[in-house]
This record gives sequence, C-alpha cells and structure tokens, in this order.
Amino acid sequence: MITLIHPTAVIHPNAQLHPSVKVGAYAVIGENVKVGRDTVIGPHVVIEGWTEIGDRNQIFPGAVIGTEPQDLKYTGAKTFVKIGDDNLIREYVTINRATDEGQATVLGNQNLLMAYSHMAHNCVIEDQVIIANGVALAGYVYIESQARISGVLGVHQFVHIGKLAMIAGMTRIVQDVPPFMTVEGTPPKVRSLNSIGLKRAGFTPEELALLKKAFRILYRSGYRLEEALEQLELLPDNPSLQHLSRFMRSATRSGRRGLVPGKLSSSGSEEF
Repeated sequence: MITLIHPTAVIHPNAQLHPSVKVGAYAVIGENVKVGRDTVIGPHVVIEGWTEIGDRNQIFPGAVIGTEPQDLKYTGAKTFVKIGDDNLIREYVTINRATDEGQATVLGNQNLLMAYSHMAHNCVIEDQVIIANGVALAGYVYIESQARISGVLGVHQFVHIGKLAMIAGMTRIVQDVPPFMTVEGTPPKVRSLNSIGLKRAGFTPEELALLKKAFRILYRSGYRLEEALEQLELLPDNPSLQHLSRFMRSATRSGRRGLVPGKLSSSGSEEF
C-alpha cells in the first residue's frame, strides 16, 4: 500500500485534500485549504489561510502559501489565494493572501515560479508565465500570459506587465511593461521586440512583421505616444496590435504608473 501523506505532516482535519494528493515530511496544511487531484506538496511546505489549489501542481520544499499579507492595512479579513492547474512552485516561494475582505491573490495555469520568488497580496498572474529566482512582486502587480521575468529584480506595486513581454535580470520595474517587448537596463528601457519569444509562441512571419512595424512606430519614429497610437490604427487589423494599443492607452490613465520609456529622442527627452 502506498502512503501518500508522510506521517510527520501536520494537516488540519478540516482541510480538503483530494485522495491523490502527496504530502511530504513536516509539511503544514491549515484548516481552510483545498487541494486538487495529483498535486504534490513537498517537505516543509506551509499552506495556510483560505487557499484553493487546483490539479497537478508541484510545490517544492519550503514554499509558504496563503499566509497573511505583508500589508499594515490588513485587519484579519477573510481573503484568498487561488491557484489553478499544472503550476511549478519552486523552493521557498512565498505567496500571500489579499488584503481586503473577499479579495484574492491569483495564480493561473502552467506557470513556473522559481526559487525565492515572492508574490505579494492581490497580485494576479495569468497563464504560462515564467518568473526566475529572487523576483519580488509588490502588491497588486498584474502579469499577463506568457511573460518572462528574469532573476533578482523587483516590480513596484500596481505595475502591469504585458503578454509575452521579456524583462532582463536585475531590472528595476516601476512602470508598466508593454506586451511583446523586451525591457532591460538601469533605468529600464524598451530595447526591442521580443522576437524570439513571439516565434516560440507560434506567431507567423506576417504577424511578426506587423509587430515590428508597430515597434518602429512606437520607439523609433520620434512620435509622441498619442501620435504613435494613431499611426498603429492605420496598420492592418490584428488582435495583437489591438491588445498592444489598449494596454498602452490604459497605462496612461489617471492612477496608473505610466509606461517604461523607449530610447531617448533627439532632444534628449524620453519619447514617452
């Protein structure tokens, strides 16, 4: 007979674990935790709070999920962590619950969070995102699907990172990162289209050519942002271009943090 739960694990009798869940030595699982089928919980993992974990996730040793947010405004409200399916959560990753009543910190499907990364309260990560070692996401960060975030960097609260964006290691991110772009440097700049990532994601040569035109309009033409977005509307209709335009317009709204800039203009000022 196979024993799926190590005898040293501490699991609250009210926790809801699918019978196929494996739990390693000295793991601690709290009263309000729900875990789906075929999920593997490694040694010394702590899962607390109102945490819901889907199917086929693998949680590596030392990860801590569902503990209270590191937010002084938190007053004990019932808040959540919601995790989808097929995620890899590596060693010593921390994922905090949301701050205000009924809210959730959300991790979608098929994501990889590498060792020592931190997902703060109210963050949302969509699907197929890779976050490298030592990345710290502050509260309310939103990351769209298939983004790639390299190691040892911080992301400011309320920042949005677009679909299929690529952020180089040790880059300080304090403004929104547009979809499909590569960002690096100190201070960070949009350096190029993420062509390799787009090819791997299955973009056709025609789609790549269109996004390259969009990149040149946005970052190499000298247009101001509003002028550049008007020029994008003259390009052939395409869902990726529409998404890029919507993202960039929303980043300039009141209360948003603005966009990571492109190169310097000939006058020495940022293009936007």
